[in-house]
Amino acid sequence: MHDSFAFIIHPIDPKRDVSRKFPTLGKLPAWLIDYLSLFFPPVYISEIKGIRSVVDGRTAQGWFVACPLTPKRMMSLPSAVVYKKIIQTGKLAEKLGARILGLGAFTSVVGDGGITISRHLQIPVTTGDSYTIAQAIHAIRRAAVILDVPLHNSTVAIVGATGAIGAVCAEMLASEAKSLLLIGRRMEKLNEVADRARVAGNAQVAITDDINQLTAAHFIITVTSAVDAIIEPQHLRRGAIVCDVARPRDVSRQVAEQRPDVLVIEGGMVRVPGAVDFGFNFGFPPKMAYACMAETMALTLDQRYESYTLGKDISLSQVTTIDKIATRHGFTLGGFRSFERAVSEEEIAFVKACKQSEDSLPVKPLNMQTNQLFIQ
Repeated sequence: MHDSFAFIIHPIDPKRDVSRKFPTLGKLPAWLIDYLSLFFPPVYISEIKGIRSVVDGRTAQGWFVACPLTPKRMMSLPSAVVYKKIIQTGKLAEKLGARILGLGAFTSVVGDGGITISRHLQIPVTTGDSYTIAQAIHAIRRAAVILDVPLHNSTVAIVGATGAIGAVCAEMLASEAKSLLLIGRRMEKLNEVADRARVAGNAQVAITDDINQLTAAHFIITVTSAVDAIIEPQHLRRGAIVCDVARPRDVSRQVAEQRPDVLVIEGGMVRVPGAVDFGFNFGFPPKMAYACMAETMALTLDQRYESYTLGKDISLSQVTTIDKIATRHGFTLGGFRSFERAVSEEEIAFVKACKQSEDSLPVKPLNMQTNQLFIQ
């Protein structure tokens, strides 16, 4: 029996993503693609070849399969309808011979985070969120070194801190940052996450539901399940470093256009070991995959056919274990990318200079007394 996996993707930008597989269909208006997506069956996208462990030479075969629903459709349809479509896509993966299934983008967010989906399939299911957390932390640490901005002197904000990924990111960074700013819309849950962070480290921890408070943060990890961008140019201080883990993105494209003084990096870009061929262009350079995809691949190479990350609660030990497994097999943090292109040395140097000039300005104090809701 082959070591094999499948990974579910789905269209995020209807016209762009549908065009990658079906150029003619991609010419339809976005609203029509969105509407028709409910009636499309699951789609076989491609075979994934060439993944090879650096430790034992073991190889893994995989497939991309697509759930046709867009994020807006997933959010607007009854959860039972969405579950049914994702489960159908999972059954296609089973027919192909996959021994584990990874849930990509919104398919891991809807409902109970994969639990219901896994109950209706014969193979284990993982969301990939554990390795996504590990890689977001690695990306922030690397950015801190490259831009010479020590975490232990910095404020780190987590946007979407009440979610599974955000909560563990807060816990992991509590022992490294000077202060944490946890942003979300559920204040009771934010307090719980803050308490966990205070136990985990010595960082000062503040909570708010006002995204305008982001101007206080040197580093930001953003990982909400909002359908539209929520971080705009005015929300960021000069020299800020943003790791956007969310798909669809949390950071508005206007930030890239109007704020060359900040660094926005796509969270969770991983270099896959071996001469990997994905058979499909999902917008990354060769050999690069999202961390959620890489979790599924690493589990396959390790022959750990189990529902590794499911539901809305993730433990620190899950994150450290999958990080060790992936590192052992040769998965590494990829280069920095921002809005689908590589970040240049010149851009990094410019942000670094902006950060240094920002440090000479007086710091605006945080105002935590707010009830403005912003995350959808």
